[in-house]
Amino acid sequence: MKPNPARNLWTALEPLHAVVYFAPEPAAAAKDVGLRGWWMGYFAGRAAPLGPIGPEPVTSMFFGFAPRMVARALPDAWSFASPGDVLRTRIEAVEAALTRLLGPAAVGELATLLEQAVAACQFDARPLAAAWSAVPSPDRPLARLWLATAVLREHRGDGHVLAAVTSGLTGLETTLTHIATGATVREQVQRARGWTDEEWSEATANLVERGLIDAEGLTPAGAEIRRTIEETTDRLAAAPLEALGPAGVDRVLELATPLSRRIIDSGGVPVPNPMGLPRP
Repeated sequence: MKPNPARNLWTALEPLHAVVYFAPEPAAAAKDVGLRGWWMGYFAGRAAPLGPIGPEPVTSMFFGFAPRMVARALPDAWSFASPGDVLRTRIEAVEAALTRLLGPAAVGELATLLEQAVAACQFDARPLAAAWSAVPSPDRPLARLWLATAVLREHRGDGHVLAAVTSGLTGLETTLTHIATGATVREQVQRARGWTDEEWSEATANLVERGLIDAEGLTPAGAEIRRTIEETTDRLAAAPLEALGPAGVDRVLELATPLSRRIIDSGGVPVPNPMGLPRP
């Protein structure tokens, strides 16, 4: 696919956000606040702005996870810790992780630019991004920066779900076509998303029957669906870029890319990874 400003922005910002999924500080904070196990911390932490929510809407919004995996964490998580406590400690922990990984980096200008981008987001049919947008912005630069990346990331992610559903794919089928592009691998994704071998094989057979994948990967029809999904995702993520303007986008890339490279090079986010994120 041709480079796209929206995709370039995601590549530059995603490592700054994804620290929350790989650094030890957020996992330790979830344990300290009372949550049981890494995955309970993941689902509760990412869904906390939605309140004490149950598994069905979270499965819908998170899209690629097996329903049983979400149900093992929610709503039980809220009997151990309130959404407010989970959210507060999560932001504090990821701020500590970014401080460790980036040192005394000056991020105030970048945080301000990203907050300008967030202000331009529309949240129709984007429940997860809308919930994160309602979280009050902290007054600390790294915490402000991370919260802005969270809103932009979930805004793009909600749009990606809309694009995939419109293309006629389930969450697992979308995952399988993503793997077929070569962006990530089954070994990294299947266990993390909770799918059994039987479910994986059944979804694969469905895609083969529909002529979207074969033994070599994506068929031409499958490649066309992936192209449509990614182009639609980029188009639905365009409003923040339009608010920044070309010069603003260039400045965000200039400021964010070295930080994200530092995070990846120091092991804060692995490459390859389940998101298919490359080194910026």
